[in-house]
Amino acid sequence: MTLAIAMTLMAAVPLPKVLPPDPFGPLPSVRQLKWHELEFYGFIHYTMNTYTDKEWGYGDEDPKIFHPSDFDADAIAKIFKAAGMKGIIVVAKHHDGFCLWPTKTTEHNISKSPFRGGKGDYVGEVAAACRKNGLKFGVYLSPWDCNNATYGSPAYVDIYRAQLRELLTNYGPVFETWHDGANGGRGYYGGARENRNIDRTSYYGWNETMGLVRKLQPEACIFSDAGWDTRWVGNESGYAAETSWATYTPKGPEDPEKFGPGYTRYQEAEAGHRDGRFWMPAECDVSIRPGWFWHEAENDKVKTPDQLMDLYFRSVGRGANFLLNVPPDKRGRVHENDEKSLRELGRRLSNTFSRNLAAGAKASASNFRGDQPGFSPTNLLDAKRNTYWATDDGVHTPAAEFELPAPVEFDVVRVREHIALGQRIEGIAVDVWQSGSWKEVAKATSVGSCRLIRLNSPVAASRVRLRITKSPTCVAVSEFGLYRLAR
Repeated sequence: MTLAIAMTLMAAVPLPKVLPPDPFGPLPSVRQLKWHELEFYGFIHYTMNTYTDKEWGYGDEDPKIFHPSDFDADAIAKIFKAAGMKGIIVVAKHHDGFCLWPTKTTEHNISKSPFRGGKGDYVGEVAAACRKNGLKFGVYLSPWDCNNATYGSPAYVDIYRAQLRELLTNYGPVFETWHDGANGGRGYYGGARENRNIDRTSYYGWNETMGLVRKLQPEACIFSDAGWDTRWVGNESGYAAETSWATYTPKGPEDPEKFGPGYTRYQEAEAGHRDGRFWMPAECDVSIRPGWFWHEAENDKVKTPDQLMDLYFRSVGRGANFLLNVPPDKRGRVHENDEKSLRELGRRLSNTFSRNLAAGAKASASNFRGDQPGFSPTNLLDAKRNTYWATDDGVHTPAAEFELPAPVEFDVVRVREHIALGQRIEGIAVDVWQSGSWKEVAKATSVGSCRLIRLNSPVAASRVRLRITKSPTCVAVSEFGLYRLAR
């Protein structure tokens, strides 16, 4: 056989295909991957409490007091979108039991109010505004109901499920359902005016109740401090722990196996569990004001753009999602002070992250899987979450280097893992080439869906290096970015 023939035969034989890394730990579902991509969305607390100047009503409020003079769901949606939010979760019923849609389950609903002449549907208007403005739509339905005479009996659980069914079948796609832990206490209860307590782990039959959500809206993520898809972060201050794991095992405060919404070791949720049994990432909820509902006395206590940016970095920047509550005032409008802060937040987020300063760099790495282009470090700069740099199985602490055509000035670093294969990395560092050697300028622990690192001051460099300093397995990283924080 001549050399030419041998070389032709060899060229016709395909190279062995290099397989992706094996998954590591619990993995996100498709619905959870879509949820991660949203990162930032809004909450709307608006009901009787807006007009009674309370945070928690007791169920004895007259529906006639719900009478916004200038409610405009489209205007609200536009403000939320301008702030950089990707969706809205509407409070359809708070603990006072007043339903903001014309439900068939109780007379204590919006049809008994003057809103739109008794023909209004607040939930429906918000859902329509979300669709019009390209925002996702979600619903919060309080498990507790201070108005309903049957609360505490099996009959109320049937009512609660019927309300869920209405909300999840009449308003189009829902991206998240929200179930909190406020369950029982003092209320009106149809005139009984008493204190009622329930077993939070069993009363609602959560497996069946959440199973109903899964059946009616299979793409919706279910939120509570006990899962199923996303967990409460364990505080109402809007931040996750510096080291934050998307994996988590909900546990009861006494018996680890006995837990439910409102009955968990919620303090552990800030960080999650490195060895958690489930992919159950954190959602960080906080209000733009001290209270969850609008109060005139708090008009000068609205969070500033600086405070909101800090919360963004401490939530989204730690692999969690950021849920910011913006309560409309008595008019049914976002107050001018809130709107001003939100629009400035949106400007800063857009101006900060609209351009990756590392784009266009020449990327190289100390190792990439099988030397195959599909796992090359060039994937770190293509702005796609489904492509990634991966290393050979035995390589746990590699480095990727980025050589730019000219120096860039940056003070924010963003790194994303390819979380479809699990959360793997436990430590990273970023270096710049200065005066003939590498100088470390940033480091962090967990990465997950997004890690944002703010530098103390801007750094200018044309060569930048990402080092994985700790990982129990080979790495899979989907993005590396450099940014300049907008002021």
